Amino acid sequence: MGLMGRTSTVALLGTGIMGTGMARSLRRAGLDVRAWNRSQDRARPLAEDGVVVCGSAAEACAGADVVVTMLFDADSVEQVMTDLLEQEPDLGSRAVWLQTATVGPEGMARLAGLAGRHGIPVLDAPVLGTKAPAESGSLVVVASGDPELRDRVDPVLDAIGSRTLWAGDEVGVASRLKLVVNAWVASLNAAVAQSVTMARALDVDPQLFLDAIGGGPTDTPYAQLKGGMMIGGEYPPSFPVDSVRKDLDLMAVATQGRRYDATLLEALRAVYAQASEQGHGGDDMAAVVEAFRPGSA
Repeated sequence: MGLMGRTSTVALLGTGIMGTGMARSLRRAGLDVRAWNRSQDRARPLAEDGVVVCGSAAEACAGADVVVTMLFDADSVEQVMTDLLEQEPDLGSRAVWLQTATVGPEGMARLAGLAGRHGIPVLDAPVLGTKAPAESGSLVVVASGDPELRDRVDPVLDAIGSRTLWAGDEVGVASRLKLVVNAWVASLNAAVAQSVTMARALDVDPQLFLDAIGGGPTDTPYAQLKGGMMIGGEYPPSFPVDSVRKDLDLMAVATQGRRYDATLLEALRAVYAQASEQGHGGDDMAAVVEAFRPGSA
């Protein structure tokens, strides 16, 4: 049944932390979901949620109305979609490609070019949020692209997000906005790490820092969440350090040659790189606190 009916078929390519939660949210909304992941073991548990786990991307996209990509970076999305579109040259006649991974403006331009060569309509739709919002269907989607395609993907956007912010009619605008937002997230997280570590250096209980800002104008739920993880020293991944590092690198490329002072951006790249090189690349971004510890540099 098509997207304007009661149900639709969604192919979700990539079932990592974000893709797994999105698949469950799509299924909970009553959509038919077919999922594929390069490591099939990571996708297999979704069968318990009623998701059809497929052995190939082409199998997942058979009969799909919307193809959602949620892979690590532009290179992985490009490789998977190139292979898929060569195998399924008529995919664009029936499906819309909803590109939700964070790939940066240069990466999105490459993917839009790929879509154009193969005749598949594409929307730029990276998501804001981490594991818990993905699982609960409360992500914020920032999207851009042809307004005539929006009705076709509304059931998917409504299932995975609490709201969709349409940033413009041009593919690429949303990817630029996503980097702006993630610069704020990376900065906030590193600032919390700095204060937690400074408190310890000054012989102050770091919990008192969180208590002091709690409920005030400088408080944020993110500071309390990530600060608590930093104090506890446990970093179960929701948004891994290496993902933040990848996004910071995308920011450096995107802002090169622009009227922009990258001093803080370069400092952020350094501390997240340090945390990754200390062995915390797969840990939650809260593990950046390890880069602030004495002797870590």
